[in-house]
Amino acid sequence: MAGKEKYVFDKTKMEFRKVTRSVGSVIGKALKYFLVTASLAIVYYVVFSLVVSTDSERALKKDIQMYERLYGEMSRKEELIGDVLEGLKGKDSEIYRQLFNSDAPDLGVVYPEGLLSLIDSVEDKDIMDYVGKKLDLLEDASSMVESNFARVMAALDSGGVKSLPPLSNPLGEFSYARTGASIGQKINPFYKVAASHGGLDLISQQGEPVYAAADGTVKYVEHSTKGLGNVIAISHSGGYVTRYAHLENTRVSKGQKVLKGKQIGQVGMSGNSFAPHLHYEVMRDSVRLDPLNYMFASVSPEDYMGMLFMSSNTGQSMD
Repeated sequence: MAGKEKYVFDKTKMEFRKVTRSVGSVIGKALKYFLVTASLAIVYYVVFSLVVSTDSERALKKDIQMYERLYGEMSRKEELIGDVLEGLKGKDSEIYRQLFNSDAPDLGVVYPEGLLSLIDSVEDKDIMDYVGKKLDLLEDASSMVESNFARVMAALDSGGVKSLPPLSNPLGEFSYARTGASIGQKINPFYKVAASHGGLDLISQQGEPVYAAADGTVKYVEHSTKGLGNVIAISHSGGYVTRYAHLENTRVSKGQKVLKGKQIGQVGMSGNSFAPHLHYEVMRDSVRLDPLNYMFASVSPEDYMGMLFMSSNTGQSMD
């Protein structure tokens, strides 16, 4: 045997013979070697990928876990926000009904699914007709306002209006955020049941001055540790009567003439009062009125709208 040649012993002939290799056998062995190597490489890769994680894979897994938690939380928050929005819509509608005694207007035409989304498909003539009708309605409303003002001014000039109702805020300087519940069915703070509330709660510090809302005569003064506590009632021209309750003290007496803006007492929490405040009432010919309707002349339009919102949105009285 010499070099790299391979020999095998042939027992039948009792001699060595040279082993010859065919091309097919060589290719077959090479193919087997390749397949075995590739199989081992695949096995190693699978084992490595299952057992060993790279930094990038670990970071991605953490991100996936975080996103899974966030998705669940966001889904719950989305449902909660949806419920809150529905509640706000209902509350807004209820406030609108309380303020204006009518259903809230449908604003759908300003949204994409409304009129604007169809603007390209609406004929010019239809748009002009729609705008024309709206302008007619506005002109009618404007004419009505002008005629009302004209009647009022004519009555004032002719002396037909001898007196005005009590239009002042009995607390003088006042922030609309201090407005409490007005008249109507409100939750009683002590018994936690709905009860009739006959006035407007004006939240204030104890001892703050209380002023007469208009010129008048003191109808009566009551001092009590129950109910409305210390009360002053003032008669005004035109059949109006104002009452001021839960006072800390009184500074006028029955039959006394008072002028608008005169201090008649101080804010307190006498009687059944949940906290220091003024319970203010306005009546005309024994009919109980909403005091808020008689305060617009003593506050700015913005503050008046804020008072309307606060009073209608407050479901619990303070007495």
